[in-house]
Amino acid sequence: MGRGERGGLSDAEWERLRPFLPVSNGRGGRWRDHRQVIDGILHRVRTGVHWRDLPERFGPWKMVYERHRLWSADGTWERLLQQLQAAADAAGEIDWDVSVDSTIVRAHQHAAGARTELPPALTAQKGDEALEHQDETPWQSLVDRLVEVVLEEGLGRSRGGFTTKIHLSADGRCRPLSLIVTPGQRADCTQFAPVLEKIRVPRPGSGRPRKKPDSVAADKAYSNGPCREYLRRRGIRHTIPEKADSRSARLRKGSRGGRPPGFDEERYKKRNTVERAVNRLKNFRAVATRYDKRGYVFLGTVSAAAVIVWLRS
Repeated sequence: MGRGERGGLSDAEWERLRPFLPVSNGRGGRWRDHRQVIDGILHRVRTGVHWRDLPERFGPWKMVYERHRLWSADGTWERLLQQLQAAADAAGEIDWDVSVDSTIVRAHQHAAGARTELPPALTAQKGDEALEHQDETPWQSLVDRLVEVVLEEGLGRSRGGFTTKIHLSADGRCRPLSLIVTPGQRADCTQFAPVLEKIRVPRPGSGRPRKKPDSVAADKAYSNGPCREYLRRRGIRHTIPEKADSRSARLRKGSRGGRPPGFDEERYKKRNTVERAVNRLKNFRAVATRYDKRGYVFLGTVSAAAVIVWLRS
């Protein structure tokens, strides 16, 4: 590495990333050196260490954390990922035979307990005469808001316990193209379209970003009518195996059941690229186990790991 930090940015990696980094707007003083802070963030993402336990060579831990939180909130990590993808695409280095899958991440107990706020209806209308005519509406609003907050944080219960699920698409070279974080019990097929819609690789100049893969492969979790209809509507070739119960139902209908969906066995063998992309991400301990309370911060953590995967692939 460029400055002797294990897991930090090398000189070549820093030069590739530096042009896309945000600059200070002049308010609140000058920012500390981006490279030092990014090395601190990557150290935490790689090791899963408590923010307070960051080595002093990275600067004040709170400053490093706040930079990571800010870049997670404003989408900087995701924009950096897109810029690296754009550079690779311009060089013809992206394999657009895309695969989609998800992975469960066990949430540490420290990921729970994020603060929540009461809905505005309960604070703004407190003591208002309108409450006399709303019966249980404010309390229902509170319940709805709390449920919404929990879903926003991407925490839930699945057979793995207290978990988060990462949904992703990956190119044919085992690199993440798009990432979505949901509660652990969320079904894979519900995020199929959102994951593909989130693929946005900018083109040089003022052209529209590339959003359409050459082909898509996925496992049986995505074998349903809505997923196949979405792919047909966008004109994307796909390879998804048919479920046994779907096949039986189709055969029972005879000619009314329609033709079996196309399936390219050789293309399906390449679906392991997304599983290998998952393995690359989970080499980072703060991705393999979720410690972040906020869903957007955890998405930033996963995106930061994806940035390193692209830099080093």
